Amino acid sequence: MILSSPAFENGGFIPARYTCDGADVSIPLEFADVPEGTKSLALIMDDPDAPMGIFVHWVIYNIPADVTSLPEGIPNEPYLSEGIRQGVNSFGNIGYGGPCPPNGAHRYMFKLYALDIPLEIDAGLTKHQLLSQMDGHVIDGAGLMGIYER
Repeated sequence: MILSSPAFENGGFIPARYTCDGADVSIPLEFADVPEGTKSLALIMDDPDAPMGIFVHWVIYNIPADVTSLPEGIPNEPYLSEGIRQGVNSFGNIGYGGPCPPNGAHRYMFKLYALDIPLEIDAGLTKHQLLSQMDGHVIDGAGLMGIYER
């Protein structure tokens, strides 16, 4: 499975548009080679370099298996079209919260999961609640890493 973005290359710099220094809109993402048998997709974006520990920027799940991309600017609403749901980020909000590092360059990890079940559960899950719901149902995964420095 492959996770990529038309906005930046893996290991490259995330444009300011997608951060707290810009429009703070969600980054466009593309999915390829989703394995057969996938019933839904889930995505987590976090910052492992945050001073207080891992900082979660985006939790989105129950993405239909036939969806091949997420456009820029997903609304920060709990329920989206096609049954997609969003969780709570470390800012305490539903949906996407862009990179906003206090100092230095930080890595932002995007992790895409292919699941053998749909996750037709309520919106508003935290990263840890989502990981618990996915336990034993992950078929495959893919990653993408971007860097942002203020």
